[in-house]
Amino acid sequence: MGGFNAFLVTIGKAVGGVVGALYQAGRDAVDQVLVNIIPFMAFISLVIGIILYTGIGSALANALAPLANNVVGLVVLSIIIALPFLSPVLGPGAVIAQVIGTLLGSTLIAQRTIPPSLALPALFAINPQVGCDFIPVGLALGEAEPETVEVGVPAVLFSRLITGPISVVIAYLFSFGLYDQPAA
Repeated sequence: MGGFNAFLVTIGKAVGGVVGALYQAGRDAVDQVLVNIIPFMAFISLVIGIILYTGIGSALANALAPLANNVVGLVVLSIIIALPFLSPVLGPGAVIAQVIGTLLGSTLIAQRTIPPSLALPALFAINPQVGCDFIPVGLALGEAEPETVEVGVPAVLFSRLITGPISVVIAYLFSFGLYDQPAA
């Protein structure tokens, strides 16, 4: 009888440990969501509302759309969108990416005003701000020290300023022959 009771106690402790760990993980997840994610979502909703209500995003996108008809313009467009003081504001809702993407895809490329070979580089040109709005939250979720946030946020913003134009050039090189029509 003693061996069977010891076995049940061992199983009970193991199951209890697993259940306790899962329960604590659930509590920690809910705590992280309440403390970090929901306030960030509220802030981003506010920023998107301001951008859409004021029309700033649409005005910027319409002003920048003429740059999208050649690869040099796309590189310049990616530099403008990735500017460290603009990209955290443009990231929420990707307003410029949406408007320019719609202008490029549904009108200019469809009407053959812009060659389809610029579709891939355009995708990279209009999205160098991706993730720039989430950097502070990601660092908070990782419980980064204030000094890390102080250095990390500008580092990522400036790295996107460098990698954005490079990705446009690489996409342009990879788009050669991508949209060639076979001879009939």
